[in-house]
Amino acid sequence: MQRTAVYVRVSTEDQRWDSQEQELAAYCTARSWHSTRLFRDGISGSKATRPELDQLMREVRAGRVERIVCYKLDRLGRSLTHLALILDELGRLRVPLICTSQGIDTTDSNPVGKLQLGVLMAVAEFERGLIRERTLAGLSAAKARGAVLGRPPTSPARIAEVERLRSTGLGIRAIARTMAMPVSTVSSLLARM
Repeated sequence: MQRTAVYVRVSTEDQRWDSQEQELAAYCTARSWHSTRLFRDGISGSKATRPELDQLMREVRAGRVERIVCYKLDRLGRSLTHLALILDELGRLRVPLICTSQGIDTTDSNPVGKLQLGVLMAVAEFERGLIRERTLAGLSAAKARGAVLGRPPTSPARIAEVERLRSTGLGIRAIARTMAMPVSTVSSLLARM
């Protein structure tokens, strides 16, 4: 059975969900959406995982959610990029998002909601591009300062030990276990010999 998922979040357990819950309950009742399930997080929006949001998304993926209703977009996504990922998944699964206080409704029958969603996705893509650009600029600046990027090279003593172990007949995996090195590193070192 599909339900309307109602998601509320406050930043700490000391805060209360009452105002969000009351508005969202009234919104659902006015639309005769009686089969609702409440998902309630009391955790900062910046946290990578939120138990109730994670459970909500599992329910969506399982096809048990018809629509998601929340108070505001910032209650749902921890950043614009995170929100874009959620919205993209909801779009692919054809589950509309409704944010009551912002007039956002991505239901198929609502062209304004589709426009809003398109603008949000474009802004999120722009933000991802800026992040990528800043990352590349930071790497270039680090290189210009003489910073060595990547993993440090394997010491000559460890290379010699790999060679010695190989000469005793040990295989790559056995050498990796003995030296507590990744198999790929041992394999790469032996390929250079």
